[in-house]
Amino acid sequence: MIRKATLLAALSAALLAPLVAVTPGSAAAKQPNAAVTAQRQGYAVTISSITPEAPRNLTDEIKITGTVRNDSGADAAGLQVRLRYSNQKFTDRAAMTAYQNDQSTTTLPENVSTRNSFMNLPPLAAGGTAQWTITATPVQLGLREFGVYKIAVDVAQYSVPQAAQRTFLTYAPATPQKLPRNKIAIALPVIDQPHRSTDDGAFVDDKLSQALTGRGRLADLARIAQSAPATVTWVFDPALLDDVNAMSKGYSVRTKDGKEEKKPASAEAGQWLTTMRSALAASPVVATPYADPDVAALAHQGLDTQTGRAIELGGQTARTLLNPNVKTNINWPADGVLDPDALDLLSVSDVDTVLLNSTNLPPQQTLTTTPDAAATLDSVNGPVTALVADAELSRLFEPGGGTSTLLSTQRFIAETAMIAAEPGQTLPRSLVVAPSRRWNPSPTLVTALIKTAGKLPWLQPVKLETIKPGKASVPRAGLTYTEQDRKEELSRKYLDPVKDTWAKSQLTSLIMEQKTQSRFDAAVLRLTSSAWRNSTRAGRSVAGAVEKAVDDRLAEIKITGSSRTLAGSNGVVPISVKNELSDSIQLYIEVKSDNPELLTVNFAQTEPLLIPGGQSGTVQVQMIAAPDTSGDATVTVQLKTADGQPYGKPQRLTIHTTGYTGIALVIVGAALTVMLAAVVTRLLRRRSQRKLARSAKNRESETV
Repeated sequence: MIRKATLLAALSAALLAPLVAVTPGSAAAKQPNAAVTAQRQGYAVTISSITPEAPRNLTDEIKITGTVRNDSGADAAGLQVRLRYSNQKFTDRAAMTAYQNDQSTTTLPENVSTRNSFMNLPPLAAGGTAQWTITATPVQLGLREFGVYKIAVDVAQYSVPQAAQRTFLTYAPATPQKLPRNKIAIALPVIDQPHRSTDDGAFVDDKLSQALTGRGRLADLARIAQSAPATVTWVFDPALLDDVNAMSKGYSVRTKDGKEEKKPASAEAGQWLTTMRSALAASPVVATPYADPDVAALAHQGLDTQTGRAIELGGQTARTLLNPNVKTNINWPADGVLDPDALDLLSVSDVDTVLLNSTNLPPQQTLTTTPDAAATLDSVNGPVTALVADAELSRLFEPGGGTSTLLSTQRFIAETAMIAAEPGQTLPRSLVVAPSRRWNPSPTLVTALIKTAGKLPWLQPVKLETIKPGKASVPRAGLTYTEQDRKEELSRKYLDPVKDTWAKSQLTSLIMEQKTQSRFDAAVLRLTSSAWRNSTRAGRSVAGAVEKAVDDRLAEIKITGSSRTLAGSNGVVPISVKNELSDSIQLYIEVKSDNPELLTVNFAQTEPLLIPGGQSGTVQVQMIAAPDTSGDATVTVQLKTADGQPYGKPQRLTIHTTGYTGIALVIVGAALTVMLAAVVTRLLRRRSQRKLARSAKNRESETV
């Protein structure tokens, strides 16, 4: 008995020693201890699952599982996982955000549930992980009505919280109160940066091949597309489709030393296109203008025609490569912001709907509830529907630090439930989800959220194009475009050379016999991409390559020779133009004298000069040298398009004149007079001689 008592006392002392050492109020606990502080920061608790996600009955068992990891660097005992909760529901979305942003263990929900909603852990070795499971019911948590409630799971050591993870629990009983079923439209972007300069198959980098394979960004988007319902709207940059299609046929990549590395046809690129075509055959697809141009910058820097052409080319490309039903009447501008100038530019190109960031079109008055997503804007071409994305719902679709698929899903359920339960909201509203345009998605996360949206009773997933302003719409303050927004645009310094290259590129199509769009439209539009906003150096490098290609093309039409000869004071001089292209061209030639006092040009071309591919064409130009002059004069020859635009640089030709002077004409005239007199004298002399001969012959006949 004595030995048993002694052993029991020893065991009790051993078990109570850690508790005494760190019990709040003890001497050890009162002393600042760096080791204890580090230990408190050295635990991590993670929630892995919550089922059901939104309990519907008071007696539903809520099962929460997760793990605890000991990162303190020392073995740990006395650990306990606890469910913390509040039976007071959130009053608004702002309170939910404040709760989530506060990660302090001192402000956790005060209620600590008993029974099965806590779990003691065995001693945990340094670096070790332990799994836990806790359960509770809505009635045990004091939940009585529809709403969103605070819950958290913390890991405590001897009742002192060490770490916690916060989340939300939505209690959704089938109450007599019928909640409005809000429409929700999800728009997912498939937008990249340009990877080519010109359309010769040469890529400026090989980043696209990496994005299309394995866990690449575009490969992940294809995985999402394969499981997404037909209500999800997809927004593609047609230039990306164009680049992928070029890769599928074989391509080359420019290396740092300026050379080109040949690449075989990419099977992954071809498969990606095939997957997207198949997966989205029945889904709504929207095309951005080709290469996703910075429309606001184009409007502000005088490149008005490029937006319309980008919309036209974008639609043609996307319909050919992806889906014949692709729409171009919806625009999602860079960063989701635009100003009235950009809106007008879009509207005249038949855009009737814009997808905007919530900061770009705020409500006219401060609201405590969530406004309807749809509003109407006035443009130069009539009313335009504005769809404003919900910032928090959109953010949840993107992976974030410390946020798991589970936590994002619980937050999504809570946010949409709170919107449905907001006071005074009897009419169904519209919500729009639009993650950042060049996002890097998690297929697991996005697929889970889309699936959740489809099964919540207070949501109705719809296509983006079906959302229109209605009775639930609220007055908006108008487009808010800040000075910072303006600074984000492509600058005038960047766009001025692009404008010049565009102007030159248009000439290459204006001289063709068969009128077509310029072959350089896609290349120049890639230079206007909003992707270059944060990478203007790379954009300028691509711009230089495009400008050189355009100049080389212009140089394939040239005036041959540098000099001509004018025989006489008044005559024609041939001027020839060589067409080194394979197609026929037609153009006009303007000739002006640089020395009008020495040489006059009398030439007006009424019909274009037609030159077949690989051949030369010639025009005869009337020129007149001034009297009493000889030597050289110059003329300037300018090729022109049918509408009078100069084609290429003007060329100066030297004209060698061989005209007679006034004195030379007198001398020649006098010589001609003398010659004529001599001829006449000779003729008269011969006539006189013939008469004398006939007279002599007659006399001889009479004598006989």
